[in-house]
Amino acid sequence: MTQNRQDTPRKILVTGCASGIGLAQAKCFLESGDQVYGVDKQTPQAFSHPNFFFFKADLTGDLTDLLAQLPQTFDVICHTAGILDDYKPLLETSDEDFRQLWATNLTPVIKLTRHFLPQMITQKSGIIITMCSIASFVAGGGGAAYTTSKHALAGFTKQLALDYARTGLQIFGIAPGAVQTGMTRQDFEVDNGQMADWVASETPIGRWAQPSEVADLTAFLASGKASYMHGEIVKIDGGWTLK
Repeated sequence: MTQNRQDTPRKILVTGCASGIGLAQAKCFLESGDQVYGVDKQTPQAFSHPNFFFFKADLTGDLTDLLAQLPQTFDVICHTAGILDDYKPLLETSDEDFRQLWATNLTPVIKLTRHFLPQMITQKSGIIITMCSIASFVAGGGGAAYTTSKHALAGFTKQLALDYARTGLQIFGIAPGAVQTGMTRQDFEVDNGQMADWVASETPIGRWAQPSEVADLTAFLASGKASYMHGEIVKIDGGWTLK
């Protein structure tokens, strides 16, 4: 990632920062001299940095206390927090399953964006990046609840980008395929990793992604170098959706 040469460090918000993609994003921004404000219901293990400010919070609950502690605005917001389902079809998916996926993968994105958007518009700058998925485009990347939530997130991202295209903000989504994180650990542990092996074999380039690769894409989108890109949901899926 290119070293950040701004006189004043950028303020970056990363949700889901305790592990996986969110933690990789936080570390990537910190390496560039940015200040990172991380939010997660779990505490990052064995990780500290003088420019890393952690806030423990459950994003599915009331956000009033959290928002009172965070800065009034950010230069970059990464909506990375999310959960998977168990690839269950509709008749095996309860109303509570849908509620939980919606409450985690979509509602906090809407609430946090609504809170910070006015000040970002006032400053006429800012970058918002949502964490979509290949399940934002195709079926099979999750079950009924997950795929529904990620399709909805893609729609929110596109509409947000269209509505505020002339405010000076840039809005993007990132759509990973198979990424080796804590959420996908069971794919590598159950049945001697047969699921992980199958996923790799079905991915055109033949392997899983690492969180750092998604973080590198995030860094580019947040760099300001993609100045004529707007509203794109960028796939990083090893060619999965080519099929």
